[in-house]
Amino acid sequence: MESLERLEGRLGSLRELRTIVKTMKALSAASIRQYENAVESLASYDLNIELGLYVVLQELPAGRLERSAAGAGRHAGIVFGSDHGLCGRFNEAVAEYAVGRADGSDGPPSLLVAVGERVGATLLGRGAEIAATWGVPGSAETIVGLCERLLVLAERWRRDEQIGAVTVYFNHRTQQGGYKPDSRRLLPVDLARLGRRPADGWPSRRLPAYSMQRERLLRRLLRQHLFVTLFRACAESQASEHTSRLRAMQSAERNLDERLDEVTMTYRRARQGAITSELLDVVSGFEALTHAGDRAGSAPEPARHR
Repeated sequence: MESLERLEGRLGSLRELRTIVKTMKALSAASIRQYENAVESLASYDLNIELGLYVVLQELPAGRLERSAAGAGRHAGIVFGSDHGLCGRFNEAVAEYAVGRADGSDGPPSLLVAVGERVGATLLGRGAEIAATWGVPGSAETIVGLCERLLVLAERWRRDEQIGAVTVYFNHRTQQGGYKPDSRRLLPVDLARLGRRPADGWPSRRLPAYSMQRERLLRRLLRQHLFVTLFRACAESQASEHTSRLRAMQSAERNLDERLDEVTMTYRRARQGAITSELLDVVSGFEALTHAGDRAGSAPEPARHR
């Protein structure tokens, strides 16, 4: 049986570890809501961008809209993963999806940018060509800077690297509380789809007019559309990562509670055994002293000399 000192040390370590797990659970839960709010806040903005594109695209030739859907050249990808562990197969799932999936006619990407050190290492292990590995934003506010950098990179790809198609790969949350790999095409923009009438109809009786030069307005709206696509993919990936980590921490907390109960019962038994042993030693010593005193009291008196 383990000593009481060692059992006390194990109990202390388990309690400290449980405190860390509870803290990580709380941080993950708070982070999930942060990124969910970010995605929800972009929904109405994204709708306005698409409505604006619908208005502008009504004046473009139909042939130009159809040609925009096909991209000539190499296929590149942006993969959103994580910088930290304790999130199960989060990085493995999105890496396998990005490398092994044929995205329509584009085929698997021949060039990738990894957002996250761990997903970058996973992609390299699967033989992917990594152009760059960038860190994951630490909050919803810092996603903006990352998206701006990715837009600049995508433009440079098209200009200098003969990249005709760019796809974004990420994990998104499911209704069951898990995550699932998904992808969205970033470039080329499907103008034919954006030029179709909104499914819910136009929100007013007439289409609005605009005074800005058409091509300039179209470029600005398209840039905002691309920005929203990247932002939502990154935010959904972050929410999925923290969801996976939250589930892992919940499982770890259950295991720790069970282990704490086992070690606590072992400690109590060992402590009770030690107390019982000490009491038996005290009783045995007391009985030994009592018997010694009785023997001394019953001994015959020495003979007296007259």
